Formats: sequence, structure tokens, C-alpha cells
Amino acid sequence: MSKIAPVLDIDAILDDENTRIIVCCGSGGVGKTTTAAALGLRAAERGRSVVVLTVDPAKRLAQSMGLTELDNIPRRVKGVGSHRDSRGDSRGGSQGELHAMMLDMKRTFDEIIEAHADPERARQILTNPFYQSLSSSFSGTQEYMAMEKLGQLRRSGDWDLIIVDTPPSRSALDFLDAPERLGRFLDGRLIRILMAPAKVGGRSAFKLLNAGFGIVAGALTKVLGAQVLKDIQMFVSALDAVFGGFRQRAEQTYKLLQAPGTAFVVVATPERDAIREASYFVERLAEERMPLAGLVINRLHRSPAPALSAARSTAAAEDLESRGEHELASAVLRLHAGRMQLAAREQREQEHFTSAHPTVPIAHVPAMAEDVHDLDGLREIGELLAS
Repeated sequence: MSKIAPVLDIDAILDDENTRIIVCCGSGGVGKTTTAAALGLRAAERGRSVVVLTVDPAKRLAQSMGLTELDNIPRRVKGVGSHRDSRGDSRGGSQGELHAMMLDMKRTFDEIIEAHADPERARQILTNPFYQSLSSSFSGTQEYMAMEKLGQLRRSGDWDLIIVDTPPSRSALDFLDAPERLGRFLDGRLIRILMAPAKVGGRSAFKLLNAGFGIVAGALTKVLGAQVLKDIQMFVSALDAVFGGFRQRAEQTYKLLQAPGTAFVVVATPERDAIREASYFVERLAEERMPLAGLVINRLHRSPAPALSAARSTAAAEDLESRGEHELASAVLRLHAGRMQLAAREQREQEHFTSAHPTVPIAHVPAMAEDVHDLDGLREIGELLAS
């Protein structure tokens, strides 16, 4: 006998004024961005002041919200206020607001430097070739900057609900691992060696380190080239003053994610790899003591005639074909049989998850006939999430 999962009450989460942050996470391509936008729209139309932070470079989200562009600045979405859904639910007279933004990881990195270094040191860092490469392509930079921007938004106090669409990556765990990864880089042996001459200061002190450092520098010069090594040394020397700030803010944001006002919503499609990744992420959230709201299973396939089984539909199609009658009816029956078989496979994948995590609430969103391209489409997704 299959287990029945508890139902994820989306509206209860959105309506709870103690909920200040919702993090949508999961593997790539499962609909995190659309889910985050739909949650943001529904919350705003139920009276909350909401900002959705997305890292999806696709333009269709901006278009669905009626925006010409999304960038590192929160932009107001027009036409969003109290809205009554198909069941007649509404927050009443309270008028919510919806803002949306797309993470610009390099601009966010630049803002950190500008805010925590004096103008001359900031100029040295921002114009350094090694920094320009690091801020654009270093592994984990996008995930770390997403957490940095989340911290900035929360400290501003401008919104009572922040919804984060986590970065697309090969592993859904990168978002949680990014601060530690960047911390390891900043604390790494190579960085400490390169920083040593700047820390001791003075020509005589540098001479004391010259013998040992010279050996390392000589080896690195052969591998990296003299100019690249010089750029790295200058970058490390200039960035030394703001190292502590990186780590401190990362720890603060990590604690914020563990706080009771945060709700993690894991998003998956009813496919084996996505469900496996969702299960792994649920376990990781439990290990990190982070508050899990539940699982959204997206793009679920259903049939308008669930009482007609795949076997009966196939048998009826074969009977018509053997008599050479009703070719169109036979094709429809076979199409229905395939749909029922797909639904059965998806149900088995969900049951595997529920067997492993019987207490995790689940919400379902059926597969849509077409991609979401406007606010009405996002409203429909929101209503399906809440039904």
C-alpha cells in the first residue's frame, strides 16, 4: 500500500507574516524560477510586499512580469495588487507589491568592494585583471553572491518577504556550500603565501621572507607567467582589508537561512534524477538544521479520463484496429494509454520519495500546455500550487 504524503499548504506559508524568506531550490531545469515568480505574485496579491531574486538569465521571466529587463536593481511589477483567485480567496483590502531582480554577480561583488574598502584600495581591486576574472568566473562566485544579495535585501528592510530562486548548477547543494568554498579559497595556503610580504611590511621585513618566497614565486612564475603572478599578488594585497567582511557576512546569511522565518521549498519534476536530487537536498537541509517547508512536484502529467486504465485503452485500440474501424478513435485510445503509463511512472517516482521522507509535505503542479509568458500564467501556477 502506497504512502500518502501530507499536503503542502502554500497559502499558509505566504500568509504567515513571520515568513520573511522563501528559498526555491532543486536541480536545474525543474521550474524553480517559474515557481519562485508564481509564489511572489501570489504573495503580493494576498497583501505582502515581495521581492523575487532570480539568477535565471532567461528573458521570459521579465517578459511574463511585463518588464523590459531584469538587472541587479529591484524593479516594480505593474498591475499587481489584491487579486481574488478561482476559489474566491483574497487577503481583502491590503494592497501588496511585487518587485523582481536578476542577480548580477560581478556588480554585486563590486558593490561589496566599494562598501568595505577605502576609495583607493577599491580602485586597485576593481581594476585588477585577476579580480575581474575572479568576479566573473570563479567556481562558486554566483552562489556566494546570491547569498550576499539576499543578506543585502534582508538588511534593507524594504520588503516583508524575499523569495530566492537559487542558481542553476550541476548540484543543488552549491548554494549552501558556496560560503565555505570561498572561505577555503581566502584561507588557502597559496593566498597566505602571496599575502605574506604585504602583511609584514617594509623592505627589511620583506628581505627576511625573500628566500622562501622567492622559491615559491619562481615556481609560480614558470606556471602562471610573471604578469599574472604580479596581478594576483597586487589583488591579494589590496583585498586583505576586506577578507574578514566576506566571512562574517557569509556566516550571518547562513544563520539567517537557519532562522524560523525562512522556508525552503524544494522543486522537482517527477523524473528519477530530479527526485533523487530532491531527496538528497531534503536530507542535507535536515543535516544543516534549515527549515524545510516541503516539495513541489512540477510538470505532473494527468489524464482527463483516469478511470480508463492503460491496459483497457490499449485493448480497445487493438480491437478497433483488428476490425479496421475508427482509426481516429484507435489513435486517441493509444495516446491515452501512453499518458496513463507516463502518469503511473511519475506516481512511482513520487512514492519512492514519500517512502524515504513520509513527513515532507508535497504540492503538485500539472504540466502546462505552453510556457508561462504573462502574469495570468503565473497566477494560474500560483493557484495550482495552492490547490
